[in-house]
Amino acid sequence: MTSSASTPGSTPAQSSPAGPAAAQSGSAHPGPPQSAPTRPATDHAALLPAAESRLSQMLADIERAISLETPSSDLDAVARGAQDFAALMADRLGATPEVLTVDGVTHLRLRFGQGPAKVVLVNHQDTVWPHGTLERIPFSHEDGVVRGPGSFDMLTGAVMSVHATAMLIDQAGPEAVDGLSIVVTGDEEVGSATGAPLLREEAAQARAAFVMEAAAGEAGSLKLARKGTSMYTIALHGRASHAGLDPEKGVNAGLELSHQMLAVAALADPAQGTTVTPTVFSGGTTTNTVPALARFDIDVRAKTQEELQRVDDAIRALTPVLDGATLGVQGGINRPPMERAMSEQLFARAGELAQAIGVADPTGVEVGGASDGNYTAGDGIPTLDGLGAVGDGAHAEHEHALSAHIAPRTALLAALIADQLQG
Repeated sequence: MTSSASTPGSTPAQSSPAGPAAAQSGSAHPGPPQSAPTRPATDHAALLPAAESRLSQMLADIERAISLETPSSDLDAVARGAQDFAALMADRLGATPEVLTVDGVTHLRLRFGQGPAKVVLVNHQDTVWPHGTLERIPFSHEDGVVRGPGSFDMLTGAVMSVHATAMLIDQAGPEAVDGLSIVVTGDEEVGSATGAPLLREEAAQARAAFVMEAAAGEAGSLKLARKGTSMYTIALHGRASHAGLDPEKGVNAGLELSHQMLAVAALADPAQGTTVTPTVFSGGTTTNTVPALARFDIDVRAKTQEELQRVDDAIRALTPVLDGATLGVQGGINRPPMERAMSEQLFARAGELAQAIGVADPTGVEVGGASDGNYTAGDGIPTLDGLGAVGDGAHAEHEHALSAHIAPRTALLAALIADQLQG
């Protein structure tokens, strides 16, 4: 693994504090110790009007982010998107994030103040959409519906992160966000191989992680629990032969694949909420050849680490059915479960803060899809997910976000950040 970092400008994490304590550091008579400054109290009543006044700018920033296509597989495109989002953050926050490149994947990190992060905002700016999607589905905002690749998953949420932070700075100065870190990764949609270690390190001492993934559907529910995930590829090796002249001399990898797909699917446990799904499969070369190679992918989802491990053990214990066939397993457990216990206190606090700022009480659900919040929750960091866009259509042609929800949810996010920083 290789890593490099560039910091186009001075970041809050690197700057030195100004004021009496800094001025006295070289004095022979420093005087009495300086107490830590009191964090400004949050004016909850002002948050919703502040967010509403920013809505037009937030929509413009969402359009800006959507208009640079960033498919996860194109590392140059992800880098361009990250650089532009870094510039957007600098424009709105007056602070330039670090640009971190790990194994060719570009990530952003902006930490305010000294010391480890107390609150981490979890974002990604890569998308599932290939180049050319903008030609078919350009950014639009009509009748309260925002469309475009990444509008729901999750560029709207990333922009909300920036503006919620800016609102707190506007209200009470930079000290209001001391201890906050904004992380924007570039490989979430393909498993976070390089983003997850960065995020986990950043959140290791945090009081809370707020994940700006989209809410659960147009009901806008926060995500209180997510299943853990595993991903596998199983390769079946047989022996080729002529399908007409001497098929008996072959070992049919396609038939072995069918046996193994059935065995794998049987590992699911609906009563435990565990799904084990064979997905992509392939094999064979020509219509008159007994196939010597076949393969298939497996998607596993489970509510508990124990269930993920049970399935993992079983997959690694698979044995061939046909004489002469062999098999190999690649992959493993990818994301741990985000269990409900890690979100319940933050969700309760979100309900209290919603009342204080005058927005609707949030609802909460458990979902099967995973996010980078699985990593923070798996590490024992209180995590609340689904704080981003309200809409529908993640990874689908009808992807969209509803603009009426952007300001209220940005206000709620700002309140949650301030609440946890003050705790």
